[in-house]
Amino acid sequence: MTTFASFLRHGSNTLLLVLAAALIALFAAHGLSFAAANLVAVAGGALVFFVSEYTTHRFMFHAPPQRNAFVLRLQHRLHYDHHITPAELSLLFLPVWFVIPVAALTFGIYYGITRDLALSAALLLGSVLGLLWYEWVHYVAHIDFVPRTPFGRWIKKYHLWHHFKNERMWFGVTNPSMDVLGRTYARVAEIDRSSTTRVLYPK
Repeated sequence: MTTFASFLRHGSNTLLLVLAAALIALFAAHGLSFAAANLVAVAGGALVFFVSEYTTHRFMFHAPPQRNAFVLRLQHRLHYDHHITPAELSLLFLPVWFVIPVAALTFGIYYGITRDLALSAALLLGSVLGLLWYEWVHYVAHIDFVPRTPFGRWIKKYHLWHHFKNERMWFGVTNPSMDVLGRTYARVAEIDRSSTTRVLYPK
């Protein structure tokens, strides 16, 4: 099975591709009006995602275990278990049941702010494209695949430092910019190896 076919088989990736294609088709068919501001909105939606990539990873997925059994199961499925078995593809991607309500909530927030259907759809498109790129970069980081570009090879190593050197550093998956701002960026040689990269909160 090819690398891309395997990517589409897991998580919500096919759904995200269909959603992005549907939004693009709506704009292309003039089902939604498209103006220059929408191009800026697509970029803005992607930027919102790339900020949330870091904040969600650091503050939600790495939050301490909760006492509520349902929430604790969510924490394990969404991230804890991924650290235990980083190469397990069934745990690598966000599940459909998580992505659908988050996408709906994201669109609702965008519409609540803009009160403009087309602008909100353009923002959502940017966020969906950002998430697809995140899922691809994350996937490539965990499989036997060598990226073609120097940056691609470096960002793969960057993410693996988070998994195998210290889980309290390097939360960015697609880029290190938010790690710099959040002071979770450092040269790998400067950081001590953690004993809890696999089991985030040992009992």
